[in-house]
Amino acid sequence: MNHQNHSETLHKTVIVICDKADAGGIAKAQKHGVQIEVIEVPMDVESQQRRIVHEERIQAVLDKHAVEAVILSGYMRILTKSFVDNWLGRMLNIHPSLLPKYPGAHAHRDALADGATEGGCTIHFVEVGVDSGPIIAQGEVPILPGDDEQSLAARVKTIEHIIYPQVLDELAKGNIKFP
Repeated sequence: MNHQNHSETLHKTVIVICDKADAGGIAKAQKHGVQIEVIEVPMDVESQQRRIVHEERIQAVLDKHAVEAVILSGYMRILTKSFVDNWLGRMLNIHPSLLPKYPGAHAHRDALADGATEGGCTIHFVEVGVDSGPIIAQGEVPILPGDDEQSLAARVKTIEHIIYPQVLDELAKGNIKFP
């Protein structure tokens, strides 16, 4: 969103959807005047139906706002095949590792435990598997002696904020296509 306010861009964030009322993205969206919808996981629904009902509610908001692409950032939920299939080729994710290394929720921890010398981020199309879709772009950062999860995450976030907006502009131009 910051990129959209400080440079010429072809993409526009029309809605931020969060599943938690205290998500960090809410304050950022408010700062930039972007509309926010908090759609919590419906705990009053049978457990096997929660994801489906949750995604139906999300889809209704996406439809209401005529969203053309879903851009995930910090969204830590596994999406159903039907939701992913509906957005296939129009849903991107950013992951804080150089995929295919260190997929999942603990990329920084896993990279440090593995003794990796470089980390980074990957922007990829979302498919049904966890962090398994076709890679669009990656940015690398060194893993320095003495790094911990927080210091590595901060360095990776810096490169994320450069690469993700560039990829979104290229997507909006039609220069990025699902293989």
